[in-house]
Amino acid sequence: MAAVTAAKQTCYYNESIVFFYNNSRKPISDTWRTQDYIVVSLGLTVCVFIILANILVMTAIFVNRRFHYPIYYLLGNLAAADFFAGIAYMHLMFHTGPWTQKLTIYQWFLRQGLIDTSLTASVINLMAIALERHQTIFTMQLHSKMTNQRVLLLILGIWVVAILMGLVPTMGWNCVCNLKKCSMMAPLYHKDYLVFWAVLNLVSFTIMVVVYTRIFMYVRHKSQRMSQHTTQVKHKETVESLMRTVFVILGCFVICWTPGLVLLLLDGVTDKDFVLRVEKYFLVLAEMNSLMNPIIYSYRDQDMRRTFKRILCCLCPRAGQRGQHAGVQFNTLDQEAGRNPKDDPILMSQSNGTQLSLREAEDLQNCTET
Repeated sequence: MAAVTAAKQTCYYNESIVFFYNNSRKPISDTWRTQDYIVVSLGLTVCVFIILANILVMTAIFVNRRFHYPIYYLLGNLAAADFFAGIAYMHLMFHTGPWTQKLTIYQWFLRQGLIDTSLTASVINLMAIALERHQTIFTMQLHSKMTNQRVLLLILGIWVVAILMGLVPTMGWNCVCNLKKCSMMAPLYHKDYLVFWAVLNLVSFTIMVVVYTRIFMYVRHKSQRMSQHTTQVKHKETVESLMRTVFVILGCFVICWTPGLVLLLLDGVTDKDFVLRVEKYFLVLAEMNSLMNPIIYSYRDQDMRRTFKRILCCLCPRAGQRGQHAGVQFNTLDQEAGRNPKDDPILMSQSNGTQLSLREAEDLQNCTET
């Protein structure tokens, strides 16, 4: 009984957040400074762009049936993870600076857990994309034959695992009962957990880079041996373009998150104060990654870029007043393959994937010019 009582006395769940920050030697401001206003203002602005940009990506995948394939569903789920990251960072902006010292222990765990969940969802989703691409590319197919039900179960599984990983510190792997093991960057996190978290993600990054590199090299090698038949050339170009887009997404993700994870690893194995001087810069770098993917889609994927333009055009005031955006439709690849553009003057004047009446085409053009 005495041992149990002693163990209970070593836990500090009733202490304030300031107590843990002082224990870890991490500064916490009690008044608003100019730099605090700047950080929060810029952070909230970036969060708004992250949320809106990834809503645009998810909407594009939903409305355009050309994207109704497993690879695009997984890319849409990656956009959902980035959208969730935007929410997590926005929550962080409203609970940082002088607001931090007003948090309870469980509110602090929620703040950090949201960020951990978004990162885990992105990592697992990228691994799922790697498996999907491995399944299709090595048979030189453009899209997987995975059913929608399996894709849905896979996406649900990704979020279940991500949420559980985000709850791990709250469920007990923290330093509330062992102050000597508290992290400097995250004063309530156990150093062993930070080491585990950083190593797990860095190993996952390494595996994904190796897998994607192997797939990309196979595609290049296989494409060089394909005949110059028009159909095969078009198929080859489409496969290579999609693979390059995915590879760029992975590269940006690794570049943006690796410095922060290395810093977490160093925080877990050392007691150096320099981690506190650079952590905010690495956090901003990680935050920017959630804004990069929509930009990559706009630059790399022509169909996605066209869909973005149509969605934004339908939201413009003039188009909204005329109510013509409801007539925009997106065809499937099979539907387009069976139609000859020469037989339809509308198809010749519009990009592939739309089916517009003459009046709708004029309105959409006017909207674009406006």
